[in-house]
Amino acid sequence: MTIPHWQLNARTLARGIREGEFTAEAAVTSVLERIDTRNPAINAIVARCDDEALAAARKADDMVRRGVPLGPLHGVPVTIKINIDVQGQATTNGMAAYRNHIAPDHSPVVRHLLDAGAIIVGRTNTPELSMRATTDSPLHGRTRNPWHPEASPGGSSGGGGAAAAAGFGPIHHGNDIGGSLRIPSFACGVATVKPTQGRVPSFNPSTGGERGLLMQLASVQGVMCREVDDVRLGLEVISREDPRDPWWVPAPFTGPKIGGPIGVAVTRESHGYPVHPEILAGIDRAAEMLADAGYDVREVKTPSMERPAELWFGALFHEVIAILGPLAREHGSDTINRIFEWMQSVGEPVDSVGYRDAIAGRSALTREWSVFLAEHPLVLSPFLMRELFPWDYDARGEAELHDLFRAAIYSTGINFLGLPAGVVPIGLIDGLPCGVQLIGRRFREDLILDAMQAVEDRTGVLTRQLWAREV
Repeated sequence: MTIPHWQLNARTLARGIREGEFTAEAAVTSVLERIDTRNPAINAIVARCDDEALAAARKADDMVRRGVPLGPLHGVPVTIKINIDVQGQATTNGMAAYRNHIAPDHSPVVRHLLDAGAIIVGRTNTPELSMRATTDSPLHGRTRNPWHPEASPGGSSGGGGAAAAAGFGPIHHGNDIGGSLRIPSFACGVATVKPTQGRVPSFNPSTGGERGLLMQLASVQGVMCREVDDVRLGLEVISREDPRDPWWVPAPFTGPKIGGPIGVAVTRESHGYPVHPEILAGIDRAAEMLADAGYDVREVKTPSMERPAELWFGALFHEVIAILGPLAREHGSDTINRIFEWMQSVGEPVDSVGYRDAIAGRSALTREWSVFLAEHPLVLSPFLMRELFPWDYDARGEAELHDLFRAAIYSTGINFLGLPAGVVPIGLIDGLPCGVQLIGRRFREDLILDAMQAVEDRTGVLTRQLWAREV
């Protein structure tokens, strides 16, 4: 039986279009028809680009016929989160007040994807101000997890994670300041890498001012995909230079080869949180898979992740309260304002002296982890230490929000440190996805992707189990 185009990965689509096996118009049409079928139930895409996508596909096919040079994503359908700029479209960031906030130019990620030949088929949902671990807003409504409507799709890139799982193209943009790529990937059973700060250029031309320092240091752009190889391809494309981001680093995407078996340190340290037994079992399975693939897998005590997470809460919310708090109070819902209030009690916000000390302390903590990673190039850790949560868990009360963030210290701590980390599916808990995290050296996303690929090679692509339910 012929596989529908919407199920194909990015490399297969690009190769098939380039070699004339099928057209870009056929690939885009297949994805748009899949969106017609599944998006009404899950609300992952909140702004469709059908006419523009079909016009771009016809232009892509004409380029193939004329024999002009083609990019690595020529004709490949992608989605873009609605909190970064696509020229001529609204960058709403989940806020009704921004429904007419039209971008004057493309952000670097969008420019790089388009230059590589990708075709945007839609914009994906995000919560208000992109500041929740789930995806729901008064402007765009709630995104539902394709695995179960009452489960969270994660946040804040939950629209992209749900779109990836549902089959709305192979590559989906997202961003991550505390877990917003990795939480949706965990929740929706797809793969991602939160890159090193400085790997992918970031800038929104529509933004009137600059973000706070820690927001700049902790926030990154990335992609979520059903297959690890598409994460590699998409991340490599968006990592190209853009002079508008002074933090961008011209580091090679593939680093030098490491001699001998690559060491993987395994940690199950919970820092006092009651880890779900199936999460621990997933780490065991991933460790066995990596050992089978030739990695030197050992249980090793790592530097603490608890202190970086504590400083992420304290220092980041010093900025959030100052910068985003007034926007939430003026334009946000009661829900986001309650969550902001509860967030302040998760980690005590610091004063200006405490903020200064936290930024200084970040160097010491990152140094400690970098020295450890010099000896152990990869760390296999929990990501979320609990099973997937209900869609409104963070809004149910202060205790639930505290539980969620305590379970996620391996997420927020990594953002504070600026290290790269990937999440790869490892199986299901009560029918819902779960994953494990692989942490790596700065600018060695390639090593993380290699290890994630070894896991995927042994587990299979999890979303195929989801699609099998539809048959």
